[in-house]
Amino acid sequence: MVGYAFMGRVHSQAWRSVGAFFDLPVKPSMAVLSGRSRANTEAAAESMGWASVETDWKELVKRDDVHLVDICTPGDSHAEIAIAALEAGKHVLCEKPLANTVEEAEAMAAAARAASARGVRSMVAFNYRRVPAVALARQLVAEGRLGTIRHVRAQYLQDWIVDPDFPLVWRLQKDKAGSGALGDIGAHIIDTAQFILGEHLTGVSAITETFIKERPLADASAGLSAQGGAEMGQVTVDDAAIFTGRFGGGAIASFEATRFATGRKNALRIEVNGSLGSISFDFESLNELWFHDHTLAAEEGGFRRVLVTEAGHPYAGAWWPPGHGLGYENTFTHEVKDFLEAISAGADPTPTFDDGLQVQKVLDAVERSAGDDSRWTTV
Repeated sequence: MVGYAFMGRVHSQAWRSVGAFFDLPVKPSMAVLSGRSRANTEAAAESMGWASVETDWKELVKRDDVHLVDICTPGDSHAEIAIAALEAGKHVLCEKPLANTVEEAEAMAAAARAASARGVRSMVAFNYRRVPAVALARQLVAEGRLGTIRHVRAQYLQDWIVDPDFPLVWRLQKDKAGSGALGDIGAHIIDTAQFILGEHLTGVSAITETFIKERPLADASAGLSAQGGAEMGQVTVDDAAIFTGRFGGGAIASFEATRFATGRKNALRIEVNGSLGSISFDFESLNELWFHDHTLAAEEGGFRRVLVTEAGHPYAGAWWPPGHGLGYENTFTHEVKDFLEAISAGADPTPTFDDGLQVQKVLDAVERSAGDDSRWTTV
């Protein structure tokens, strides 16, 4: 694994736990963790269960005992690491969004297709696909329970940078993150909506906004400005993005991604409305899916709560008795379980790097539309 911060910690938990709950065709061995600081990487490896460390990811890729590389770094390094690992014959799991630009994502997808022909697999880590309730929503749509899909509403609402004194971390710098709320959390609702519908967005119309233009530098050693306050740096990404879209099947959609929804912590919400019914999901109640069957008489109609913890529900049966809910970390365990099973079966897992590229093209279309007075922009 390359990187050991927030994503590295949750991915490590997945690798540690997957074999305890799923009957796998192979057993993962957590061979090596890579980070720039040896002391910090060694401390992280000790804490998270990695057997050894490297301070240069290129050395990690060369190692004979490494068969799979898990990339948990900021987006500006995804392409270089992933392409090198694939060319070295290593399977690759890469955090989302796949890259910072369409060009980088295209290069990664091309490398993944070439590697696949040699039996080397790759997957982009859109973990919300692995929420049991979201997987159940996809099943209901695929089975035709909602009929013709007409209208989708998707939101991802957070509030963690509302404070203007929050520092200028890498996620707020375009050269490292690619974009702000749009790429970080907007990518999730784009992928989740496309996953549930089994269709792609074909066009968008968007606006974006950066509410706080400058923030204190994250590096404490930067010191004070000439005026005696903390030295400031420019925020170069969006704080919020709102766009409308149309799916290939004709359904219309609205999307909101913001880090400025005060009181909302991790509210990934999606509602899908069809001719025969509707489904609604909110990650802050992640074990629940709300379903309205419009074929029932009006006297029996309305949304009903489905507690997605039964043994027959996607993934849920491997864990606890019904009613004993799952959490955020379990979605990553499901992710690595699916990846390992696909590798062992000689199959390309989903979402592929081509799927990640398609999401990147939507992000690009949103940015182009927002920069062109919200003009309708083809994906």
